Amino acid sequence: QVQLVESGGGLVQAGGSLRLSCAASGRTFSRYAMGWFRQGPGREREFVAAISWTGGRTAYADSVKGRFPIARTNARNTIYLQMNSLRPEDTADYYCAAVADSGKTQYTPDAYAYWGQGTQVTVSS
Repeated sequence: QVQLVESGGGLVQAGGSLRLSCAASGRTFSRYAMGWFRQGPGREREFVAAISWTGGRTAYADSVKGRFPIARTNARNTIYLQMNSLRPEDTADYYCAAVADSGKTQYTPDAYAYWGQGTQVTVSS
């Protein structure tokens, strides 16, 4: 089992920044690839970013590429999503997720085995 807890959400004006964190506990965190997903009102959960267990492979949705770098610190069992140049359309609940790293980036929610409870991000215009 891997337990994930997100933090760092909040209310921010358009153009502002937030940094989300996801703290993991349980099984060996460093062997898991991690992802960030989001779900806005009335929308399906969508892929935002992912990072391999080494941190050497990252992937991003086109909508956040160049704005939301993902990073991890295995020594602290934590991943981060630095959210810059926020837009109102980024408003959503953000979730981190974990999957045993297969060497391939996973883009769909059903590929991930473990999920956090989510943290809300609201961007005002």
